[in-house]
Amino acid sequence: ALETLKMFEKKDSRVKSAAATNLSFLYYLGNELEQATNYADLAVSSDRYNPAALTNKGNTVFANGDYEKAAEFYKEALRNDSLCTEALYNLGLAYKKLNRIDEALDCFLKLHAILPNSAQVLYQLASIYQIMEDPNQAIEWLLQLITVVPTDPHVLSKLGNLYDTEGDKSQAFHYYSESYRYFPSNIEVIEWLGAYYID
Repeated sequence: ALETLKMFEKKDSRVKSAAATNLSFLYYLGNELEQATNYADLAVSSDRYNPAALTNKGNTVFANGDYEKAAEFYKEALRNDSLCTEALYNLGLAYKKLNRIDEALDCFLKLHAILPNSAQVLYQLASIYQIMEDPNQAIEWLLQLITVVPTDPHVLSKLGNLYDTEGDKSQAFHYYSESYRYFPSNIEVIEWLGAYYID
């Protein structure tokens, strides 16, 4: 894939931008951040209005810990294409890292309107409500999430934990038991169930 895409580097700016965008993404997936950054820069300089190139550039900056600058690239990508879901999702993550929770929530709620059955979006919404210390809303989003991924032991144990925090031991037991059924090696779940049986 890398060799094929490199053949397009000599073409006109739009083709070059598309090839560089894909090369940047491949290097990013391979955790070669320097190369990913180089190709992201090439993609953006070849076509400043390419939302995928701007998103990739944001991703390389995000990976280096500059969340504020990453957010700027994601916002620019969204100005060029308001339906660029990758940019909107990553903007939400950047805001979450910057502790701008209301803005993160706004991003993920917009995404939920576009992608109502996205497990990642539902999980992020639950996570944000947990950060906002609103366990009832977090539970609501996790209950929606298990309709999409009913066998995810991490989500089931998270539900068990939230119900336990709220004092609902029977619901907590139900979700911890389900989590244990799908993944019997989670020590925290085993400890909770052991303590429950002792009680």
